Amino acid sequence: MTRLKRLARDTGGTAMLEFALSLPLVLPLGLFGIEMSNYALTQLKLSQVALVLADNASRVGVDSGLSTQELREADVNDVIQGARLQGGAMDITTGGRITLSSLEVNSDGGQWIHWQRCAGLASGTGNDSSYGVTGDGATGTSFQGMGETGAKVTAPPSSAVMFVEINYTYTPLVSHYFVGTTQLRSTASMIVRDNRLLSSAVTNDAHADSLTCDKHTT
Repeated sequence: MTRLKRLARDTGGTAMLEFALSLPLVLPLGLFGIEMSNYALTQLKLSQVALVLADNASRVGVDSGLSTQELREADVNDVIQGARLQGGAMDITTGGRITLSSLEVNSDGGQWIHWQRCAGLASGTGNDSSYGVTGDGATGTSFQGMGETGAKVTAPPSSAVMFVEINYTYTPLVSHYFVGTTQLRSTASMIVRDNRLLSSAVTNDAHADSLTCDKHTT
């Protein structure tokens, strides 16, 4: 009886017991918070890369003799390389795909995709562009622009819009059960700043690699 009374008064190990009982609830909540924070941060980084790429693509070019700027393959390669570097440890072109499109106005007054350049190993549904390929809308007015239904981006007359789409497969820190889908997408668009020579699309006087969308490279 004396030993039982002593045991009843003993409070040693109470904190450890409480911790053991609460651990199955606290641990998953903590891991969920860490995973969701990383998920949100990754999406934010992706959107920033897309925005900067669209902005840079709208500015590059070399002056021609016609008071216009000519866009070269080397210029396109440079801005895409900038996106790779900005992505850093995300390694966007290994875990995803970048699509840069030039949305313009065709001779009928409709929207069309004059050219596209891509980078990234990923391919197939969810990785290739969801909004069109090179040549879409070349004639007529049925092609309404690029982007989600109800929020289509369109190019103004005599100019172009640089439309960027990045598809990326998110790698969870803990488990994909916390985030559901691991396929992230970010888009951005910018109107070309200068008087760009649109008729020549992308020239290649420097014999640079052409990142056409039939290729899948990092």
